[in-house]
Amino acid sequence: MDAEWLRKLCLSFPGTTEQIQWGYDLLFKVGGKMFAITPLEPAPVCLSFKASPETFAELTERQNIIPAPYLARAQWVGLQTRDALGHDELAELLRESYEMILAKLPKKMQEAIASGRSAGRAGRGGAGRRKKERSLEVAKKLRVGKKRKTRR
Repeated sequence: MDAEWLRKLCLSFPGTTEQIQWGYDLLFKVGGKMFAITPLEPAPVCLSFKASPETFAELTERQNIIPAPYLARAQWVGLQTRDALGHDELAELLRESYEMILAKLPKKMQEAIASGRSAGRAGRGGAGRRKKERSLEVAKKLRVGKKRKTRR
């Protein structure tokens, strides 16, 4: 798994937006709620995402997969290495994470996302332009992040 593959996969889900938050983390959100997080700089966890309680229990028993720091109580898992899961399994788990978050959104927002009317929170104007601007900003950070020193 590389960062560009992850971006393409997450952004392929309807209504997904990306945002850089907390200085160096790239968040993937649906309806303003995050479903996956990856750091843009080296960190102990290279990807975190929401899991069902059963999946959380199963995954955290595997090597290189831990309860996600700060988010474990909400059944988020963290991958310590990029090869902790295969592409197919990871794609399925990220889709499940997206669907769990989507299911908790208000019905009107779910309908808006399904119909493609709104990529972010309902009622925001110009979301498409801002999404494109954020995508360009994220792409620049991904390229720059490879050259930065490791975070302490």
